[in-house]
Amino acid sequence: MSPFITIALAAIIALTIIAALARSAAFAGFVGVLLGMNLLITAALEPRFVALAPLAWYLQAASTLHFAALLRPRLRGTLYRTLLSLPAHVWMAGTFLAFPWAIVSAMGLEPHGWWLPFLIALACLPQSLRARRELVQIRLDGSAQGDPVQRSAALKRYPLLAAPAVPQGATALHIVQITDPHLGPFMSEARLRGICQRAVELDPELVLLTGDFYTMEGSGTQQSLRRAMEPLKELPGRVFACRGNHDLEVPELVAAELQAIGARLLIDEAERVSTSIGVVEIVGIDHIWRGRRERFAAVFAPLSRGGAALRLVLLHDPTGFAKLPTDCADLVLSGHTHGGHLGLVSLGLSWTSIGGLMGIPDHGLWSKGTARLYVHRANGHYGFPLRIGVPAEESLLRLELDR
Repeated sequence: MSPFITIALAAIIALTIIAALARSAAFAGFVGVLLGMNLLITAALEPRFVALAPLAWYLQAASTLHFAALLRPRLRGTLYRTLLSLPAHVWMAGTFLAFPWAIVSAMGLEPHGWWLPFLIALACLPQSLRARRELVQIRLDGSAQGDPVQRSAALKRYPLLAAPAVPQGATALHIVQITDPHLGPFMSEARLRGICQRAVELDPELVLLTGDFYTMEGSGTQQSLRRAMEPLKELPGRVFACRGNHDLEVPELVAAELQAIGARLLIDEAERVSTSIGVVEIVGIDHIWRGRRERFAAVFAPLSRGGAALRLVLLHDPTGFAKLPTDCADLVLSGHTHGGHLGLVSLGLSWTSIGGLMGIPDHGLWSKGTARLYVHRANGHYGFPLRIGVPAEESLLRLELDR
């Protein structure tokens, strides 16, 4: 082992021990596994770095320091993110993508093009820092599309400023969905505030928040969410929310912050609101992992469809769509997958790792019976270090009804 790898390994071991003592065994395991895998791949490729070795050392150190900073989680400033967090995420993403090349190198063979995964990671960094602004046209005609869950073609996307008019004979409801902002390295307060301010400027009839507002960094900064989403206070009575899986880590904080901006948090409950197309019923489903079919059935059992022009369901995790009662909704709005996170969407193709390898509704419009599911590509992300080939989304949804 080179001195560089030895020092990096010692730092990771020390950080893992400190993390277990200062935070939890689960966090220590998370840090140890991620940094350990990162270092193994780095060690296999190290002989290829040559003149780039000092840069690799810096990036490896940045990755370790990024996780060390999570011992005291809080949002960081622009300089910190530019010099440490963002380079660390590019490096970690590149090393994970380089896993096949690392295996070839470890076998004593020449890993031709070993630099390509790192170049891809760097090129995709902008996808994690900004979003496409689009109008998403969704036609809700109530037709039955059968079972099981399948991708629907009744969706079109247009540049926001070049969207066509509403078709003659149709009525439309305009909605902004904000999901998975994940306040943290890639979503500063300023960036999320800009997203919310642009949403207000579109003057939608509803703003629907479908969960995962924080990361461990964001939740360590007092009142960060309410400051970031403060512009939504200009739309009283129009903002509704459900919780995502990360929100259950700090449920009281999320509830207080949403209340402060005037958002109505729906936890397995429904509320009706008047719109230009009539009364719309909004049902917020809480995030759970097990027993979803029974829980969902209990939520919808007392609800009547009478008197509502449209029923919208807020459901953070789109895998729950298959567990919902048959035809219980006109449209379900989800996030969670970050659009598939790693895929070919940027090339105009629908394939992503989450959809293609796991069979999960990853992005776009899906159907089951008469119900439709829209999976937003998310405003932010968390988990895998970067978005690769799946840009973030900042869109205006236009729901068109043929009735």
